[in-house]
Amino acid sequence: MRRITGKAGGDSLIEMSPTESLNDDINGYHQHASSSTGSLQQGQSAIDKQQYSKDSVFFRDGLRRIDFVLSYVDDKDGERKQERRKVYEANLANVGLELETEDKSESDDGKTYFVKIHAPWEVLATYADVLKIKVPFKVNDIPENREMPMNWLSTPFRLPEQIMQPEPDFFTAPFDKSKSDFFLIDNKETFFPPSTRNRIVYYILSRCSYLGEECGDKDKKGIKRLLNNGTYTTAFPLHDCRYWTRSKDLNCESERYNLYKHWARFLFFFKEQPLNLIRKYYGEKIGIYFAWLGFYTEMLLFAAIVGTICFVYGVLTYDDNEWSKEICGEIGGKIVMCPLCDKKCGYWKLNTTCNSSWQSHLFDNVGTVFFAIFMGIWVTLFLEFWKRRQARLEYEWDLVDFEEEQQQLQLRPEYETKCTNRKLNRITQEMEPYLPVTSKCARLCLSGATVVLWISLIIACIIGVIAYRLAVYAAFASIMKDSPTTNLQVVGPYITPQLATSVTASCINFVIIMILNLMYERVAVWITDMEIPKTHLEYENKLTVKMFLFQFVNYYSSCFYVAFFKGKFVGYPGNYAYMFGKWSKLRNEECDPGGCLIELTTQLVIVMTGKQVWGNIQEALVPWLMNWWGSRKARKHPESLYSRWEQDHDLQGFGQLGLFYEYLEMVIQFGFITLFVASFPLAPLLALINNIIEVRVDAWKLTTQFRRPVAAKAHSIGAWEEILSGIAVLSVVTNAFIVAFTSDMIPRLVYMYAYHPEGDMNMKGYINNSLSVFNISEIPLANSPEEGENPAWFNSSITTCRYRDYRYPSGHEKQYSHTMQFWHILAAKLAFIIIMEHVVFLVKFFVAWMIPDVPSDVRARVKRERYLVQEYLHNYEVEKLKIQLSQNSNSDCNCAPMIYPSLPTHEVLSECL
Repeated sequence: MRRITGKAGGDSLIEMSPTESLNDDINGYHQHASSSTGSLQQGQSAIDKQQYSKDSVFFRDGLRRIDFVLSYVDDKDGERKQERRKVYEANLANVGLELETEDKSESDDGKTYFVKIHAPWEVLATYADVLKIKVPFKVNDIPENREMPMNWLSTPFRLPEQIMQPEPDFFTAPFDKSKSDFFLIDNKETFFPPSTRNRIVYYILSRCSYLGEECGDKDKKGIKRLLNNGTYTTAFPLHDCRYWTRSKDLNCESERYNLYKHWARFLFFFKEQPLNLIRKYYGEKIGIYFAWLGFYTEMLLFAAIVGTICFVYGVLTYDDNEWSKEICGEIGGKIVMCPLCDKKCGYWKLNTTCNSSWQSHLFDNVGTVFFAIFMGIWVTLFLEFWKRRQARLEYEWDLVDFEEEQQQLQLRPEYETKCTNRKLNRITQEMEPYLPVTSKCARLCLSGATVVLWISLIIACIIGVIAYRLAVYAAFASIMKDSPTTNLQVVGPYITPQLATSVTASCINFVIIMILNLMYERVAVWITDMEIPKTHLEYENKLTVKMFLFQFVNYYSSCFYVAFFKGKFVGYPGNYAYMFGKWSKLRNEECDPGGCLIELTTQLVIVMTGKQVWGNIQEALVPWLMNWWGSRKARKHPESLYSRWEQDHDLQGFGQLGLFYEYLEMVIQFGFITLFVASFPLAPLLALINNIIEVRVDAWKLTTQFRRPVAAKAHSIGAWEEILSGIAVLSVVTNAFIVAFTSDMIPRLVYMYAYHPEGDMNMKGYINNSLSVFNISEIPLANSPEEGENPAWFNSSITTCRYRDYRYPSGHEKQYSHTMQFWHILAAKLAFIIIMEHVVFLVKFFVAWMIPDVPSDVRARVKRERYLVQEYLHNYEVEKLKIQLSQNSNSDCNCAPMIYPSLPTHEVLSECL
């Protein structure tokens, strides 16, 4: 367990760029007198302002630390809000908090009031007892053995020891106010660190009434409701210093500066993350996110290496691609293909798909099968090793027994407010609020109906995009029939109607995805609030399920369509299948002879890459621009103090759901690199590059662009772990189906082993074998090309055309029905799916069984610590009892105190009784 210590000292923050801090010394301790004269007329003395500094996080007395800040602005509804603030602040004072208000005349905008809050020792001790916060009672004396072989290889990636381990190691136990002398309290002012102090203060703020005389079970209470109704504009704890320079106060640890210097700069992308310092400054919840993100990025390195090797294999075997040679050669030049759409599409030659056939080979080869199997095993290793890493963090960060405390103690203020019914808790034997079953069922039904409605909206949009693809393909085919794009240099020969349709449809689909995301986020929060979850953990889990279910359909539905539906239900010339029936004239899309895999790759690259690029720009640029705009008043008035709380006030609020969106972004990416990785082996490499940037972007924006979040505890990544496990299982199925039905791997293998006419295992003649023959004279008029749509080389001497299928030719007794080869291929595909799934699942379960979730040394250390906690508490009680007995000469217990240390616990108690 790492002890979190706080030091009384100045925290400082400024969010303008370092070049805008030239007047910093002017605003400091010694040189501010000359700049304060402008404020004297507004009632603030120069003496008071000389005591201030940009690095100050204390009350005016310089002794009491600012644990939280509230801000507000007078407006038209001022009287009502002023009354709420008056009552609320009086109630805060009644529970022991100390408040100090900064007048609006001292703010940089001249209209914002700041209420600074300090929690004295008695309040901190009381609520630390209530919240069962673990604090140190003894230095950890268990030796650590973390020496690894070849440890010197990791030296370039390490950070200084004081950054990686900012605290000594301690044994910890839940704080008990009645036994305060049991714990290692050197200084009451620094015993609880700032992160713990702001967590305690926020707990009080969330439960304090603003309509009564004291904090209690009132209908109107909590800082969140006051923020929602505009009584206060912001509520936040303070950063401890400006991020690019240390605090001038020598007592301040300047942890924010250390985080920026060693973690938030992109030049340190190859360095390890200072997780203990992140946890100490921001709390366990944010710490566990960056630990997971860092571990995920490390594991992606192995997937990226193997995926790149598979792609290189496709490049090296480029010239051995026999079927592409046939398409591009004389054979492809002689094969006339049937029209791909009605009326607007003419007959075409197979060699026009030459380029797409070569491109498809880069991803559709034997290496694809190997990589799909590898990723099924990789995802299991990732999840199992993360459980071990998480278990170690739980022990080191005092989170082993946290979940039960979270469920029992951290009730949401909204739940306490809205649930007016009370019932007896059989465990605590106390009356607690509850939501009636009828109300809960009604809310869940409404919530479920809303989610179904929005998912239906997504499906409708996807159908619209598919209709666009069908309609636009005919237009592109008509426009490009004379190949005008071949006049373009470099890219001209690669632009085909299929590619143009796929790219434009993917881009439109991406725009629709972004728009629906923005709309649904608000709906998901609204229906989750309506369900009134009991705890913060339950709230986040409910919101997580709703958002992921929506985004799963939103992001992946188009990929599922291309992978499993496009080209599978086409029919054949004279009997084509239509999307909405023949009246719609929207004929189902076909895959070109190169297969649909290259189109799935295109779809995946556009959606995945577009999402990642847009996400990073949005995460970095938007907060920076808003902060730049918000601090413009301070730049215009360099003579103002621009104090610590004003600087933080001008930053963006991280929000209760800030981490939720970070997790959601990474889990959606995880789905892309696992569910469809068989179509694009380079997906893990793109994800790795993105995540290396993502870690530093998240660190930069959290350290420099956002207010300091309220510290919160979390022992795991929550519901995301179950979602990742579900994706891992689904990915095995999807990749098996992609290899079997989307790629041409199985038809090629069946041909090579069973249908090659010469008996040798090679691919000569495969293209001719995979195409069926149809008589042009039998094509209905409704399907025939219009006059002028056929190319110049087409004439009446051409009597047959080819199409992609395995059917008997015209004149056969089973004409246009499937051949036996079709059923052999289908059987081979189903057999491959069953074999691949069973092999991967068996390996997954074996690996999961072999790797324990909790490392043996961690399990032993947890047991050792629990034993020592009991032993030291017993010894503490015995010593306390000895003192009491020695001081009470009239005690009924006549035994000599000296005998107690030699007696077992039960004998001591019985003797005294």
